[in-house]
Amino acid sequence: MSYLRDPAEIYRESFAAIAREVDLSNFPESLHRIVLRLVHAIAMPEIVEELAWDGDVAGASSAALAEGAPVIADTNMVVAGINQDRLPQGVEVLCSLRDDAVPELAHSLATTRSAAAVELWRPHLEGAIIAIGNAPTVLFHLIDMLEDTDCPRPAVIFAFPVGFIGASESKAYLIEKNLGIPFITLQGRKGGSALAAAAVNAVLLEGEA
Repeated sequence: MSYLRDPAEIYRESFAAIAREVDLSNFPESLHRIVLRLVHAIAMPEIVEELAWDGDVAGASSAALAEGAPVIADTNMVVAGINQDRLPQGVEVLCSLRDDAVPELAHSLATTRSAAAVELWRPHLEGAIIAIGNAPTVLFHLIDMLEDTDCPRPAVIFAFPVGFIGASESKAYLIEKNLGIPFITLQGRKGGSALAAAAVNAVLLEGEA
């Protein structure tokens, strides 16, 4: 079978196809590359109809990276998907899910390990980029933490929890709470680590297709 083998050409034609199928007119120009990379990550142009955002997502993300703030991910799958060779010097990608303290913390809080791990974000949260691509309980717990005025506030939230239980509701909760923190999310059940990583990569690869 004859098929395209050249990686540069596959990349170019992929984004050309997305550009033909995606209407970006409802998005600010600063969000265009993030939207395109989200579509590219899961090959579903129709997700643009369900994207919701608030604030200057791209600007807040770029500023956070320039200031050396960390990227905090809910799962190691998100961490693995981020192009870490493009991170500014000194910027870390953190994930606390496997911390030894998490199981006991989850038990004491009567919640999931994923949500309990969010408690360990507090020392790193100020000005950080948050990338959520798995558990809705992570987003719920983060929002509840941020309603406490003493809680440090991240620069931006990429919210892509996925699933049949709680995913739609957690993203609706984020929109409803109007925290004053820039965010982008995919409403409904769809989400996943690939989307969360793609959103971060869109900022890291600024200036590219």
